[in-house]
Parts: sequence; structure tokens; C-alpha cells
Amino acid sequence: MQTTQLRFPAGQLVLTPGALAAFARNASGPDYFHLLTRHLSGDWGDVSADDASENEYSVSRHLRILSAYHLADGTKVWFITEADRSATTALRPEEY
Repeated sequence: MQTTQLRFPAGQLVLTPGALAAFARNASGPDYFHLLTRHLSGDWGDVSADDASENEYSVSRHLRILSAYHLADGTKVWFITEADRSATTALRPEEY
């Protein structure tokens, strides 16, 4: 069994209504906890190289971190961890 090294704390976990509905529609694909683990371990998903570099900078400097993932039906979901690491929110981009 492989263990995953988490790079920062999640804080309180929050799902917006849009993210919750998207995960429900895509129950056969990667679930919320799988994508949350990717986010917390530094797999930023479908972000640009510049955004990935910004995330790397942000991890050790306690700045906000954003990852983006596409679900099986193509729906994009963001994971945002606040700078103070008090919360990580899964949301659809249009809910931002």
C-alpha cells in the first residue's frame, strides 16, 4: 500500500453546492477525497505551468493554493486552500 505525503494542512473541509452536485453526477470517477489528497500532496491538476509554480512558492510561504481538476464528464472543480490553512474549499469556477 502506497502512502501519500501531504505537504500542507487542509483545515476545515468545505464543498459548495455546485461541487457537491458535480461529484454526485460523476460518482464513477475520481471522488472528492481522491482529488483532495492530490491537492494536499502537491498534484495541482489542470493548472498552467505559471500557476503550478505559484502554488509551489505558496506552499512554504503560507499563501493561498489553487488546484483544478476535470471530472469524468468534463466538469471543472477547483480546490482552494486559504493562506492561513484554516479551510480548503471544493467549488466550481463559476461559484468563485
